[in-house]
Amino acid sequence: MSKIRSMKEAIADSVKPGGSLLIDGFTHLICFAAGHEIIRQGIRDLTAIRLTPDLVYDQLIEAGCVKKLVFSWAGNPGVGSLHALRRRGEAGAAERLELEEYSHFGLLSRLLAGSAGLPFWPLRNYSGGDIASANPAIKTVRCPYTGTELATVPALHPDVAIIHCQRADAQGNAQVWGLLGSQKEAAFAARRVIVVAEQIVPTEVLRKDPNRTVVPSIIVSHVVHEPWGCHPSFVQGFYDRDNDFYVKWEDISRQPETYRDYLEEFVHGVADRQGYLKRLESGLLERLRAKARVCEGVDYGY
Repeated sequence: MSKIRSMKEAIADSVKPGGSLLIDGFTHLICFAAGHEIIRQGIRDLTAIRLTPDLVYDQLIEAGCVKKLVFSWAGNPGVGSLHALRRRGEAGAAERLELEEYSHFGLLSRLLAGSAGLPFWPLRNYSGGDIASANPAIKTVRCPYTGTELATVPALHPDVAIIHCQRADAQGNAQVWGLLGSQKEAAFAARRVIVVAEQIVPTEVLRKDPNRTVVPSIIVSHVVHEPWGCHPSFVQGFYDRDNDFYVKWEDISRQPETYRDYLEEFVHGVADRQGYLKRLESGLLERLRAKARVCEGVDYGY
């Protein structure tokens, strides 16, 4: 049975006010299209979860969609701060954002526990810094084998995980290559999964290269076909990162007025991703389009 839906339908069915959300991707495969649709639908009071919240989460924060951020690092990669997060995260903010911080491995461990069906995950971490003292969710346990005291983090089960991939079939089997994030762990930990794909292909295509299938259809609720859904992030084999945008974002996002103007033009001012793409400067997509670097296939015969 096909699970293909529009982005509008998938978000409306899965992302609810007051719920928890994880848009995955590590520099690569960050689904801005999903974030923009959440903003357009005016979904509020979200707990936003991400190892490296960057521009798309900052936009969700500025739009008033997020009440709590669970994270392990935040910033505009290679450029500077996230200004909406700073304005709402600092002590003097009128409507202060609730923050829950971990190390990278600490937050990944929460997803590992959730994906494995375990109540918590032990790790050798946090003894050299102050994160644990600021986060009461980080506790300790004594190893029954060695007597060593270990840090622990609780299992994490996002209500919705949004996973962008290069290709998927209509049932939701999703394939990823290139720079990986925590797509697999997030998908198996989440209660619902939306797969967003650059290409929809027959299942037979995926079966020719099965090791690239990171998310299986059995855990997927909806599949969205959304080419260029990650801009200004990148998708290996399809388009490059729009580095100029990340640099320009520093000035766009620094002042609430220019931030509001951007959201009005590129998010609220369009109906969907196709409308967003039409607002981009002429020739940009062609400049970002990836040049072919095809990997030789392998023989899975037996």
